[in-house]
Amino acid sequence: MLTNTLEPVQVIAAEPPIRVKRKLLNSLISAGSFDDFVNQVFWLAENKYSSYVCFANVHMLMEAKQDAAFSEVLNNADLAAPDGGPVSKLMKLLYGESQDRVPGMDLLPRLLQEAQARGKSVFFYGSTDDVLQAVAARANADLPDLRIAGTYSPPFRQLSEEEDQEIIRMINSSGADLVFVALGCPKQERWMAAHKGKVNACMLGVGQAYMTYAGLEKRLPQWARDLSLEWTYRLWQEPRRLWKRYLLTNSLFVFEVMKLLAKGKGRHSESSN
Repeated sequence: MLTNTLEPVQVIAAEPPIRVKRKLLNSLISAGSFDDFVNQVFWLAENKYSSYVCFANVHMLMEAKQDAAFSEVLNNADLAAPDGGPVSKLMKLLYGESQDRVPGMDLLPRLLQEAQARGKSVFFYGSTDDVLQAVAARANADLPDLRIAGTYSPPFRQLSEEEDQEIIRMINSSGADLVFVALGCPKQERWMAAHKGKVNACMLGVGQAYMTYAGLEKRLPQWARDLSLEWTYRLWQEPRRLWKRYLLTNSLFVFEVMKLLAKGKGRHSESSN
């Protein structure tokens, strides 16, 4: 169980902890340690009234490779974390520097713990009412002093302009500093990009992290995660829905990486935020 006894809160730096993005295929992924990403999220919450964070895995990189509009969404993110093991490994392969994997499933509980310590409030958006209830229950049990500004499960359909405006007003009036968004990829990333400048908080597209945080889905042991095998577990859980995403998409990813290496494109240049 997480406790509310932490080290003294770190003062937010004048400059962002992460200022470099590295090109993978045609996507720009942020580089830094796991702790750098934690501090960057709170830097964004303090210094930008509206921002968004993506967690990039193989599926997201390939989605961006095949869809120019989605590539723009990913590349315009204020922070793009290397969520998947293959993504962090490819960064090391191309740039020669070790890169921590920063999964949304690991960052979510850490950010909640830090939000309690730093006196920040959080909002849980997306998924279902039952899942949101389970997430809030876990957070309240582990972090009794965490300020949960609100939760909301939107309808599983296209929202009207009036409904969307009401959701924006609801989130902003809650005073949330961090808004966790679980709508699935690429829907949640498109939603965050469309609401940058409207939702006055740092938005984070955490996908399945609600399920694991609430204990509704199990994760593989650490050794299996280190071998980048989590996709096999999810495929086993939902084969009909995910077979194309994982088997076809992963194969295309390997093909693109092999083409990149065959062309002798070793280490790329970096892009500053």
